Amino acid sequence: MGLSTVAVRRVLKGVGSGVAVCLLATACGAAEEPEPERVTAGQQCDDTLSPDAARALETVLRTKRFDHDPRGGLERGAKELVRDYETSWGLTLNPPMCRVNPPTGIERVDLRFGLYVDDDLFEDVHPRGLHPYDMGVEAQSGPRKAYLFVRCVSPRLKGSDKRPARIRGTLVFNESELPDTVPIREANLTILHSVTLAMVRKLGCENDAGLDAKPVFKPRPE
Repeated sequence: MGLSTVAVRRVLKGVGSGVAVCLLATACGAAEEPEPERVTAGQQCDDTLSPDAARALETVLRTKRFDHDPRGGLERGAKELVRDYETSWGLTLNPPMCRVNPPTGIERVDLRFGLYVDDDLFEDVHPRGLHPYDMGVEAQSGPRKAYLFVRCVSPRLKGSDKRPARIRGTLVFNESELPDTVPIREANLTILHSVTLAMVRKLGCENDAGLDAKPVFKPRPE
């Protein structure tokens, strides 16, 4: 039953306008949750994806629309690496710098950064599902994971001129049915390269920590 004109006036006079709207429009029931914001691939990971990397992300997650990606991961990740360099002498693995989610389904991709020591390199070890590439110090890529190792000398990393920071970028699917093919490996490594390049530039690494402006794929013998 609708409210009379007198009742409406009493409601507006007796309570704040926000509560009045609630009473009149929804009877103060639970408000509907807003639909999650959908954003494009190029807007993921603090806009660190190059056009090629954005297309690669659409390929591996098989969508052109994504859930909202919170801002600030790039700066937070850089600060975590600076902290790690000052306090740790071993392998570190920080929370995801970014997490990419399609609007439907359960597949997602996490990109993380941490420090490594030389013993953490794969070198002559060839894990199943990973394939070595000549990129940075070392790179490995497969259908479910990719790794990119670099060394960084930067004013933000005090002492790195004598002891370069060893930084490892990791791309990981929580689950994936992608085939183990060259295009998929290179797509994953394209994404990781783009975000890693943004990270080393954020840190101010000399010579972009040895990374090319665009990924150059040179498979190493397995």
